[in-house]
Amino acid sequence: MTTTTAGAPPVLVEQVTRRFGDVTALDDVSLRVDAGEIVGLLGPNGAGKTTLLSLLSGLRRPDSGTVRLFGGDPRDPASRTWLGTTPQETGLPETLKVREVVDFVAGHYASPMPRAEVLARFGLEELVDRQTGGLSGGQRRRLAVALSLVGRPRLVLLDEPTTGLDVEARHVLWEALRDYHRDGATVIVTSHYLEEIEALAERVVVVGGGRVLADDRIDRVLDLVALRRMTLTLPGDATSGRSALHGLDGVQDVVDAVPAVAGTRFTLLAADADAAVRALVAARLPFHALEVRGASLEEAFLALTTRGTTGVGAGVPSPEVSR
Repeated sequence: MTTTTAGAPPVLVEQVTRRFGDVTALDDVSLRVDAGEIVGLLGPNGAGKTTLLSLLSGLRRPDSGTVRLFGGDPRDPASRTWLGTTPQETGLPETLKVREVVDFVAGHYASPMPRAEVLARFGLEELVDRQTGGLSGGQRRRLAVALSLVGRPRLVLLDEPTTGLDVEARHVLWEALRDYHRDGATVIVTSHYLEEIEALAERVVVVGGGRVLADDRIDRVLDLVALRRMTLTLPGDATSGRSALHGLDGVQDVVDAVPAVAGTRFTLLAADADAAVRALVAARLPFHALEVRGASLEEAFLALTTRGTTGVGAGVPSPEVSR
């Protein structure tokens, strides 16, 4: 039987691939999360976030690579002793009261969190005698997250925890998680909302297409999402156009160039779109069909990792991240 290893990180994923038929949900993913970190997994639906959490919680096994929870195999119950988790969909026995559900879960632990403390953390005190079947969707979601903390876990995995919550309830949940993290717990939370990751995480891992696109501090993420995506057409081929566009004031990267009817259609990432347009005019470049919009996180991070200027590589945690 595999057991946990003293001093091992709560999460260690090494070169993991997981497929479902012809679909590759995770593609050579590596990730390390050390004790006391609060990490946000950010990415669109279908990016691979939920699959990764299912491997960490022992619900699935990788097709290749290694997953370790506190140094042990996640499928071994001993490795999950200090794990708390809330999946996207959580079933609650509808006829049991809130206090009965909390007490039932607490009965599985040697030193559980007192019921009053669990309910107070998530603003559920007034619902203590309510049957779970009579709770609203948001109330059920808050209770589900609260139950993940009953056993005082050292690692908490939360898959899109604020689904179905209104603004006030989301802020209550965020504060409860921040407070629990301050007690020394390690937290991994998934979301496709930047606002949620910004509210909770210190470190952000962006996942897309089953790969880790980047792994960096939250302030770096906020800098990147300020980028603008610009598309424009220039006469001539891609080589001459790239040469003319690179180095223009405000332009951070030229990420794409495809043939167009009247030349080549370029996609740029600009740190300052206004400055980039002024530079285009000043350089007397005969551009047309200019479009400007916000860059997606995937676009911003792919540009960053392609340039390789920060040491952040796909699937490789950044050495700049504070541990």
